[in-house]
Amino acid sequence: MTRVAAVDCGTNSIRLLVADVDPATGELVDLDRRMTIVRLGQGVDRTGRLAPEALQRTFAACREYAAIIKEHGAERLRFVATSASRDAENRDEFVRGVLDILGVEPEVISGDQEAEFSFTGATKELAGSDHLPTPYLVVDIGGGSTEFVVGDDRVRAARSVDVGCVRMTERHLVRDGVVSDPPSEEQIAAMRADIEAALDLAEQTVPLREARTLVGLAGSVTTVSAIAQELPEYDSGAIHHSRVSREKVREITDWLLRSTHAERAAVPSMHPGRVDVIGAGALVLLSIMERIGAQEVIVSEHDILDGIAWSVA
Repeated sequence: MTRVAAVDCGTNSIRLLVADVDPATGELVDLDRRMTIVRLGQGVDRTGRLAPEALQRTFAACREYAAIIKEHGAERLRFVATSASRDAENRDEFVRGVLDILGVEPEVISGDQEAEFSFTGATKELAGSDHLPTPYLVVDIGGGSTEFVVGDDRVRAARSVDVGCVRMTERHLVRDGVVSDPPSEEQIAAMRADIEAALDLAEQTVPLREARTLVGLAGSVTTVSAIAQELPEYDSGAIHHSRVSREKVREITDWLLRSTHAERAAVPSMHPGRVDVIGAGALVLLSIMERIGAQEVIVSEHDILDGIAWSVA
């Protein structure tokens, strides 16, 4: 077994996985897996720059992760940064800060690379499931972008499009610097049109409708599963490989988009950092399911982070 550390820094959250990995047997054993909401992408869609306070939150999380990596004695570390830092004019400032704290330079990867990691992480365990027809469509709904990957034992086609829960919220649901609570029908319709246009774009490259099994990744999808199961707290074990029907996703999305901040915050499985952006994330998921005719989504807690860990090993 090789002890590795993987960091995935997205638009909304930064996550760490320290694991023992055995490429020969395909076994990955978690030692520490955690997530911190840092909102690195705060305002990037509007300003084109990473905000100073967003960088400070991210660097604080990096310092915490550095201590954990050292404590576990990981032999190798890979730090991957995705959508927000790909788009920002001042990304050099971000790169320097991470290098100072963790001793590795963040790799600002392309959407295609992001998709490859997500697919590997999400499907490696599913490969032996006879009852799950292929090809898989792996959908990773992030803060700034959504990755679509179709494949079976390997990636056949992938595309990253600029719709994510933070980007859609900031673009459509914010008025005068405040998230609408709840949004108007016009705001929801405009957001839906934006998502549909992005799906049109994705379909130019990825045969979405050929998929036979839909696998959903990241916080928006896992939170929808937690709500569907009425979990008393966020429980990775209960969420991993759970199945949520399209009708249930529609019911939850409708409620999220018509609820107030206080009502969403009262959901016991809701991370405080997701309260304002979960409605947009759920709508992205529902739109995908309707587009491809998926009756259910299989929810995976294993995603790009696991794919990064495999790549290190």
